[in-house]
Amino acid sequence: MTALLRKEINLFFSSVTGYVVVILFLIVNSIFLWFIPGDNFLEWGYADLSQMFENAPYVFLLLIPAITMRSFADEKNYGTLESLITKPISETQIIIAKYLAALILVCFALLPTLIYYYTLYQLGNPIGNIDSAAVAGSYLGLILLASIYVAIGIFASSIADNQIVSLLIAFALCLIVSEGFQLLAGLSVFQRFNLLITNLGIRSHYVSISRGVIDTRDIIYFLSANVLFLLATKTMLQKRNW
Repeated sequence: MTALLRKEINLFFSSVTGYVVVILFLIVNSIFLWFIPGDNFLEWGYADLSQMFENAPYVFLLLIPAITMRSFADEKNYGTLESLITKPISETQIIIAKYLAALILVCFALLPTLIYYYTLYQLGNPIGNIDSAAVAGSYLGLILLASIYVAIGIFASSIADNQIVSLLIAFALCLIVSEGFQLLAGLSVFQRFNLLITNLGIRSHYVSISRGVIDTRDIIYFLSANVLFLLATKTMLQKRNW
């Protein structure tokens, strides 16, 4: 599995995909944080990274499906999936290797944003006047959010034979899980169940962790959603072999 994980990471950075993802993520966040009038750091007058953590999930909606779209779709397109499955490595290990490779790339894209934290830390009056615990919680929430998007993207790639189709399916599923339950909860017909429906979606759990409050229920939600989509991916691979 380790060899496959290294291979997947190398594939990302031996092509333009890995670099484009990292650069686009940083450019989009930088535009919102430093240049949009009324919403940039310099105009707020206080050290706060909340705007980045509000924008990042929407950026991830497009970038993560772009990362994962080739995971299995490429293997099927080039006819290498069957040979990969016949190697002395289980389907579970194959899925986990591809999942971890994509998640590592997302984390790699997040690393340079620590510069924003350091900048605000230095610009604070006095220096260090920033809620570091909330920032740490927000980064954890963002990584957990990304992990679900990656799991969804891997699943979408397992049911599609084309990268673009995989990207569109992953985008739609991520959008539904992120915003769909929130919209359903807001409908009057579901008023009695709005809390339950809201908790089925990602947003409420992400917002909770982003406040710096680590609730085991939120952690269990993220882990369960990951397991659900990874198991669904395994089912699709097994179905292909029947």
